[in-house]
Amino acid sequence: MTHPGGITPSVLDTLEFHTALGRVAEHAQGPLGVARVTSCRPSFEPTVIREMLAQVAELAGQLITDESIRAEALPDVTPALELLMVEGSALEPAALLDLLALLTASRAVGTELKRLEHRAPRTAALRVDPLPKTLEPRLQASIGPDGSVLDGASPDLARARKAVREAREKLVHRLEQILAGLKAEDRSGDAGVTVRNNRYVIPVRNTSRARVGGIVHDESATRATVFVEPPEVIELGNEFRACEAREQREVLRVLRELTDLLRPHRELLVQSLEMCVAFDDLCARARYAVVVNGHTPAVGEGLAIRDGRHPLLLGGDRVVIPFDLVLENDEWTVLVSGPNTGGKTVLIKAVGLLSLLTQSGIIPPIGPRSSLPVFTGVFADIGDKQSIAESLSTFSAQTRTLREILDGAGAGALVLLDEIGSGTDPAEGGALASATLRALTRRHAVTLATTHLGALKQLAAETVGIVNASLQFDAETLTPSYRLLKGVPGRSYGLAIARRLGIAAEVLADAERSVPDAERQMDRLLAAVEARRQELETKAAEIEAQAKALRDERAGVDRRGEDVADRERAARDKERSLDLAAREQARAYLLDARKTVEAALSRARAAVDEATAKEARRLVEEALEKTEGQAGSGKREEGRAWRNLEDLKRSRGAVTPPSSHFPLPEIATGTTEITLIGMRRDEAETVLLHALDDAVANDLPYLRIIHGKGTGALRTMVHEVLGLDRRVRRFGFAAANQGGAGATVVELKA
Repeated sequence: MTHPGGITPSVLDTLEFHTALGRVAEHAQGPLGVARVTSCRPSFEPTVIREMLAQVAELAGQLITDESIRAEALPDVTPALELLMVEGSALEPAALLDLLALLTASRAVGTELKRLEHRAPRTAALRVDPLPKTLEPRLQASIGPDGSVLDGASPDLARARKAVREAREKLVHRLEQILAGLKAEDRSGDAGVTVRNNRYVIPVRNTSRARVGGIVHDESATRATVFVEPPEVIELGNEFRACEAREQREVLRVLRELTDLLRPHRELLVQSLEMCVAFDDLCARARYAVVVNGHTPAVGEGLAIRDGRHPLLLGGDRVVIPFDLVLENDEWTVLVSGPNTGGKTVLIKAVGLLSLLTQSGIIPPIGPRSSLPVFTGVFADIGDKQSIAESLSTFSAQTRTLREILDGAGAGALVLLDEIGSGTDPAEGGALASATLRALTRRHAVTLATTHLGALKQLAAETVGIVNASLQFDAETLTPSYRLLKGVPGRSYGLAIARRLGIAAEVLADAERSVPDAERQMDRLLAAVEARRQELETKAAEIEAQAKALRDERAGVDRRGEDVADRERAARDKERSLDLAAREQARAYLLDARKTVEAALSRARAAVDEATAKEARRLVEEALEKTEGQAGSGKREEGRAWRNLEDLKRSRGAVTPPSSHFPLPEIATGTTEITLIGMRRDEAETVLLHALDDAVANDLPYLRIIHGKGTGALRTMVHEVLGLDRRVRRFGFAAANQGGAGATVVELKA
């Protein structure tokens, strides 16, 4: 039976598609996730395939940097969810425990998807509404980890179980008393109270059963011992059974209650199950993509496989050689030739398997810049289909398969043919193979075929749309390299291999004479081409090595240049840092100096006689000398600091008795506003400092400084000075109607 899109189960088996899915499913956490992965089948809708691959690629990108992303393993709760549909049904404790696992897992998965909401929106789209948080505590309080119904499930259950324990203890105690009271000849060895047919009994000798009396519930294999329920404990046994029955009724009631609790949420439970399984499936496919270093191919374009690897060869001991296979717009058929053991069959199976995995939403082991068509049908004739039961030879079986392929394969199909034309006379087999390949090429079916027939190697030169290819083979060691080379047919190396394996020289000479001239000429031509190719590859490798050495040398020079530049930048940064520190220290010294001098000047202004004035002048001079030393130790900030200090020095001769005139700063006494616009930075700083001194001396609450917007240099200077002055309480830009960013208002400390 043919699957939709023309892929038969036999083709999936031939290409080992299910085995490849098993490799992907190894990354799933639970059995439901494994089942979801292994049930994948190829899609034939380009939009659907692109969306599936984009979702996988998105999560794979997150897994590379965040290994904590993980799905939750879940038991198969499908039967329990189906039973919830039956009104009045009661789930078994084990089923309820499984649903509790679903509740816990769905909450964890929902939280994880919520965390990925911004980083992986396609993945987060799997999230569904969470179930009520009250369900888990109720189930956890009722069902134990071993699947038993706990005493805490209901008060009645706890009481019923207490009654059962007390009835059992009473019954067993009475039986032990009866057993202890029996004569030695009536007892059966050291056996004690036991249970037979759900009744508590004692073992007695068969010969004593009449003396003991009661109901016999069982006997030993030798019939020497019988298990008797004595008459005096029958009522106790009945009472015990009645207690057990009450317990079971309460257990059933609890189970029905828990089932009824979950039943209204069945639809959301189903959605939560789907979320968990879909996330497990997606995580498995994403982890597989990371492990095989797969890249998302462009879908629905031409066939261009770069860095392709057979999915089933990865992870083994053998190194897998990647292959590149790119078909141009006018190329439809690739005819791969060369010796056996060269990997031709592996190559065409790899192309088929990579295509099937891609269309199933799985990123296969291929490299960047790859693209794949969406094949509407996949056909394969690979392996020996000889059947003794059906009296079919290899050629007959192959011919029947070719007929089925020619009947079904058209544009959009992928056809894989292994050793086409073999199994019969080379001339007739080659003719049939040529006709088949031409027919498939005319239909624009993408066809990959392997062959040993020399006649087919010339087909590419004669037919538009057919191209030769070969897997490289080391002529010296006669070992395959598995590197695909498009455009050149491969040599068979049959006689060379025979010579290496020790076939007699005269036999080989006779064989070589028997090879047709055309075949010998073709082989010599291919040998020359191969030798030339190896020569060019060697030269290319040498040139690349030289180029790499030059690149390394240039990189070394660049690194040294960068080191020098880094050191220069570090030196400049250090110089700027030291300069800034010196300026700040000098400014701090200057402010302290001005404070000291101002205190001395205040005393001078308050002098009432000549002696007091002289003493005040002496204090001013000492303060100036002290501040002069402080300013000098400030790393010479130094021009402005010295200029401001000189302004203070000029005040030395100005200390006179109060009756004399005391020279004021350049700004009028008590002004609340100054303008610095048009001044140089150092000039403006001097005016600003004088204004601050005057405002403080006159107990002004604030000062408005107009510095303009301009380049911002004056504003920056003003804010630097204000930030270091301890007499300033706070400052900020003026209101919009009072100058805005072009003026700064200063609030001074009282």
